[in-house]
Amino acid sequence: MKIVIIGGGVMGTAIAHELAGPGFEVVILERAIPGAEASTAAAGMLAPQLEAQAPGPMLELSMRSRGLYPAWARSLSAESGLDVAYLESGALQLAYTEAQAHDLDALVAWQQAMGLRATLLAGPEVCALEPNVSPEVVAAAHFPDDHQVDPKKLMKALSAAVARKGVSFRTGYARRLLEENGSVTGVDLDGESLHADLTIVAAGSWSSLLPGAAIDPKHLKPARGQMIELALRLPPVKHLLKSGLGYVVPRSDGHVICGTTVELAGYDKRVTAEGLATVLAQAMRACPMLKDATVIDSWAGLRPWTEDSLPLLGVGHLKNLVIASGHHRNGILLAPITAKLVGQLVRGERTSVDLTPFRPGRFSSFGG
Repeated sequence: MKIVIIGGGVMGTAIAHELAGPGFEVVILERAIPGAEASTAAAGMLAPQLEAQAPGPMLELSMRSRGLYPAWARSLSAESGLDVAYLESGALQLAYTEAQAHDLDALVAWQQAMGLRATLLAGPEVCALEPNVSPEVVAAAHFPDDHQVDPKKLMKALSAAVARKGVSFRTGYARRLLEENGSVTGVDLDGESLHADLTIVAAGSWSSLLPGAAIDPKHLKPARGQMIELALRLPPVKHLLKSGLGYVVPRSDGHVICGTTVELAGYDKRVTAEGLATVLAQAMRACPMLKDATVIDSWAGLRPWTEDSLPLLGVGHLKNLVIASGHHRNGILLAPITAKLVGQLVRGERTSVDLTPFRPGRFSSFGG
């Protein structure tokens, strides 16, 4: 079976890694450098508990994926010979006011009721755990099982691993899906008809621009997230820190990734003064010693936002079409579970997660 995957980011490459092997010829189509868009623009937080708003299908999917990560990271490192910098850092969600602390208490309570490890820490306990956290902090939710990975290193390892498994890369612009008698038969790649027995759309924010995919741009669109990288001689904190949309991700080498904004600004990847000011203010409030850090870099990534904050994952509206997109800010986290589920779909197996909430056609008239 020949499988064409549109999109060479972490999602498309992870799916290729899952499918590569006897009986499958896998080709990844990417218009630029694999992983050059949202995948390597991410911070690499593997933090479903830190990001969770409530119980539901997104939390279940995210928790399953987090559970796969240790073995997946080890496997990729062994196959590629490259370190992915998987770090068991733990995470803290900070509260600066009593009202925020009250909300965190409720958050911790329902997560504990689900059997998840979560603890509400008082201000002095937070300072004892992380002395460089802001003295403004009155409480924090502690999630010891939320971790991180370095997305740039992950993409290098993934790309090397799939190449060694025989996956091929084609550079070009996917103009449209090819269709015949209600089935997708491949892709028009810069005017060339590229045949495929199965086509997988994993093009992130660009998925809704692909003619024939039937993904409405009103329901899947790019959300700009601005980021900044700082550096200190030593890591200022050990844990991931989060408050509101702001987060601080400490690397083991003293570099710190700070984010983010969520801006529905179309395909505009500009880094703006206002965006960076917002990101820096959030980061320095959480960890004041970052005021003395060296600015290394800044960038913006376009994350595939969906109207209901759930990815599009499952079979498409035509035969021989699978959609794996709309993961928004959780693409790095959800890569291993998405790859596993797509692999199960392709092999005709029962999926290990109910895909009904994520069905790609839930916003569309075809309703698939």
